[in-house]
Amino acid sequence: MARPALDGFDVEGPVQAEVFVLWLDHGEPALTGPCGADPWYIEVAADEDPLATVSSSVERVVGQPLVVHSTSWRRARDAVVLSFIAVIEPASVGDMASVPVARIELARSSATAAPAQILTAQVIEHGLRHLAWLVQDDPVVATALTGDWPQLLAGYAREPFRHLR
Repeated sequence: MARPALDGFDVEGPVQAEVFVLWLDHGEPALTGPCGADPWYIEVAADEDPLATVSSSVERVVGQPLVVHSTSWRRARDAVVLSFIAVIEPASVGDMASVPVARIELARSSATAAPAQILTAQVIEHGLRHLAWLVQDDPVVATALTGDWPQLLAGYAREPFRHLR
């Protein structure tokens, strides 16, 4: 059955990429980046591909990423915020401040509504769970995340689409 055309249905408004730059510090995930332990926000213009914008920004400012992947989205900061995990090699960290990533319970929602509150640590947790799924399901990601990454991610519940239980 064909879906009806949605004439006149258009989406406008600002889009921001929220980037969490992660690396392995002695086998444990750590958050770093040009904003240190805070998320890095990048405006995405209407004519830009968000993944390409984030990938090129990470490469230009931090260094060649191993993986850049969008893991979630939400409405915040007066925009649609697309969350990305960017994984880098330890050598790319340089003098950027880093903090260890701790485990946390995910923000949970109802079947049709977003969580009332979403903490930064919960976005990172969800992103790592998403990578745990990808490293098992996507050969490109599995090839890119080698070394200690597969063992680390094995400890995360693979959760690609948690709303579809």
